[in-house]
Amino acid sequence: MRKDVNVEERHVEKKQDTSTVASTFIKYFAYIIIFFGFLWFLVQYVFPMFH
Repeated sequence: MRKDVNVEERHVEKKQDTSTVASTFIKYFAYIIIFFGFLWFLVQYVFPMFH
């Protein structure tokens, strides 16, 4: 008795694109810098107006 079975082989390679990772890091780092800059502006200029 013979069984004919079709077996499909898949070779998945994970490729990490370093340019995409770097650009994402730079983007979120810029968001953090802008956020802390805004907080610094509030603390230095806006909050003292209420005293």
